[in-house]
Amino acid sequence: MHLSVRTTLVLLLILSSITLRAQEIGLQLYSLRNQFATDVPGTMAKIKSFGIKEIELGGSYGLPFPDFIKLLAQNQLQVVSFGTDFDRLMNFPQAVADDARAYGAKFVVCFWIPHNGDTFTVEDADKAAAVFNRAGKILAQNGLLLCYHPHGYEFQPHEKGTLFDYMLDVFDTRYVYMEMDVFWVKQAGQDPIALLKKYANRWVLLHLKDRKKGTADSLNGKADEESNVVLGKGDVGIAQIMKEAKAIGIKHYFIEDESSKAELQIPESLTYLRSLK
Repeated sequence: MHLSVRTTLVLLLILSSITLRAQEIGLQLYSLRNQFATDVPGTMAKIKSFGIKEIELGGSYGLPFPDFIKLLAQNQLQVVSFGTDFDRLMNFPQAVADDARAYGAKFVVCFWIPHNGDTFTVEDADKAAAVFNRAGKILAQNGLLLCYHPHGYEFQPHEKGTLFDYMLDVFDTRYVYMEMDVFWVKQAGQDPIALLKKYANRWVLLHLKDRKKGTADSLNGKADEESNVVLGKGDVGIAQIMKEAKAIGIKHYFIEDESSKAELQIPESLTYLRSLK
């Protein structure tokens, strides 16, 4: 099976634009979900005050699309990545593409694969591959790259590796890329740097999140939100990860702080990141 000339050109143009951009530290808006729930304009202004220019989002927090886009423009915020759910990718991939393009995004990210309880199976991975490979092709034809964001349950043992390794084998390398959340990789007992090196040509986005020292690992995609600490103060190894991520060419990084202290911790995390050489 071969790519059409048009699709090939679209993918090359997207990847070229990624390569040429300087690294940016952005924000996953979920970090300020509690603030958005009560004050969308004020929260947008707060993000601008942090000096952040790039964001990852999944909706307009109840505002009509034109009003939300206006707020983004007023605060000089660029939507780089647009989050969507698995069922919508499966059933309405073109609608997902339309939504993402309306926001000006270059990436579409799926954050979770439905599965039974805490048990993720090879059958779940196969179903995801079928959905992602089909949707990824449609998104590519619309000038977008599809990424999957692992949450840790994918690292259960499988054959000589993990189900994550299996997934990377069955995901179409032409259409499905990856966003690493360094917290969830660490939470699953894995080494983020080793995975960045092993799959250097698959990672294009990074979630930056640090973990309180002494936090127990898990393989179910669950953890205490309050284990999210200021970047550089946990056990994830942010400085070394940033060095490796830049070495393999990742250009877009999003702070994601799920703790109740996110509004206070984000500026400290930014200061830390900007201090890195």
